[in-house]
Amino acid sequence: METLLFPFQFAFMNKAFLMMAIIAVPTSLLSCYLVLKGWSLMGDAISHAVLPGVVIAYLLNIPLIIGAFVAGMVCAVGTGFLSENSRVKQDTVMGIVFSGMFGFGIVLYTKISTDVHLDHILFGNMLGVGTVDLWTAGIIAGFVAAVILAKRRDFLLHAFDPVQAQAVGLRVGWLHYGLLSLISLTIVATLSAVGIILAIGLLIAPGAIAFLLTKRFEFMLPIAVAVTLFSGIAGVYISFFIDSAPAPTVILVLTAIFIAAFIRAGRKTRQAAAVV
Repeated sequence: METLLFPFQFAFMNKAFLMMAIIAVPTSLLSCYLVLKGWSLMGDAISHAVLPGVVIAYLLNIPLIIGAFVAGMVCAVGTGFLSENSRVKQDTVMGIVFSGMFGFGIVLYTKISTDVHLDHILFGNMLGVGTVDLWTAGIIAGFVAAVILAKRRDFLLHAFDPVQAQAVGLRVGWLHYGLLSLISLTIVATLSAVGIILAIGLLIAPGAIAFLLTKRFEFMLPIAVAVTLFSGIAGVYISFFIDSAPAPTVILVLTAIFIAAFIRAGRKTRQAAAVV
């Protein structure tokens, strides 16, 4: 028993557990809408595009989260403008925009002298999160979760049928860019813990797993939150004993759960087909 509880004796491990519990809520809630709306690549694009914003914010000596949020919104708005004013499909535009901004961020980073290691920006530094990081993530997570829960039905209708949403009087533009803003804010909250690269895992896997486990959206949200909380705590815990980085281990746990859910869904489909 003493060995099992050993990780909880360290302050940095307790902060890592707390950070995962905080960011699990907004990422899992958003994940459900991103999966239903087919915006998984949008989350990927924004997560990569924040890098130049982080570097520029460092150069200007302003909070990194401000630069990250602004860069994320530039990517989101720019992608929307280009896709609406050209014949190129949105997924192609997103690929070009996020790869271009990510490359620009890498070039900027190589041209400056900083004590912030690139690995910590790309993959996070969960074992090094401080009190300020926890407060920042907590405030953002609380705000994002409150907005999603308050407007969950509006976001759901907009995800399934934007035309119908506009017909019933919803402000589709506000919902569209509001969701993009929430994605950017959430990526900012996860930046110190899981970094730019791995943030996308938390924004896709929970919703995909919940989608495989239930056909009712009202159950998707709590299932996604529960799966992310379990994966986050389990991933950080396992990483302590196998001496691995916490963030990639969390993503591996999520991937394992997704594979199990996929196999389960396939078996149920085959059983239903056999009965018919």
